[in-house]
Amino acid sequence: MNQRILRNDTGHVAHLTLNSPQNFNALSVQMIADLSDAFDRIAADDNIRAVILAAEGKAFSAGHDLRQMQAARDDADGGSAAYEALFDACARMMQQIPALPQPVIAQVQGIATAAGCQLVASCDLAVAAEGTRFGVNGVNIGLFCSTPMVALTRAVPAKAAFEMLTTGEFIDADRARELGLINRVVPADALAETAMQMAQLIASKLPAAVRMGKRAFHQQLRLGLADAYDSAGGTMCANMMLPDTDEGISAFLEKRKPNWS
Repeated sequence: MNQRILRNDTGHVAHLTLNSPQNFNALSVQMIADLSDAFDRIAADDNIRAVILAAEGKAFSAGHDLRQMQAARDDADGGSAAYEALFDACARMMQQIPALPQPVIAQVQGIATAAGCQLVASCDLAVAAEGTRFGVNGVNIGLFCSTPMVALTRAVPAKAAFEMLTTGEFIDADRARELGLINRVVPADALAETAMQMAQLIASKLPAAVRMGKRAFHQQLRLGLADAYDSAGGTMCANMMLPDTDEGISAFLEKRKPNWS
């Protein structure tokens, strides 16, 4: 895999690392393409049950590569086609995360701004180091963070998201946890261990149930209440029909560990 993205598997956990610290892990065209390819590989890997998305250096991600974006203004069309291609590719990559069969945990340090904050919001879970800051700060340079807004407004309350988007101010890790953008705040030296513990705990569960559950979780979020119950009920029935679920319930009732296939 290209060295912009490092992959290291530990048992059933895939650990992906953004590896461009010199530009604060900016989501360049190439970085987005490499991330998308990494997600495709993981989606097809039945051995992987959970994913950690981390980053090298002082920042998780500073968002899109502004130098690359400005360079596109020299194109014949002023950059219009390049910007459309960039934001389309980024949107597809972000949507791969909830579509992955495996839960994805963001392991965040330093800053996560603009599309970097969008990346955190797109993950299923997130753990951040104390002192981490989050923002959708494009408005400060005249570019409203419209695409990061999509993931952010699905992760935090609307008024909080709108305040972040229109003021361009950062929130700290504790506030991000209060709003639901992240799950846990831990000391920096415990960040990697905490993310791995969470991933391994998820990986210890029945893989088929977690995969079905993640798919059902994201499906029902898009539905009205009655349709959400219909969709979730169908998943529950399908889950109950799994032989390993039969074994899991029997083991619980018999006060023993399940012997899953």
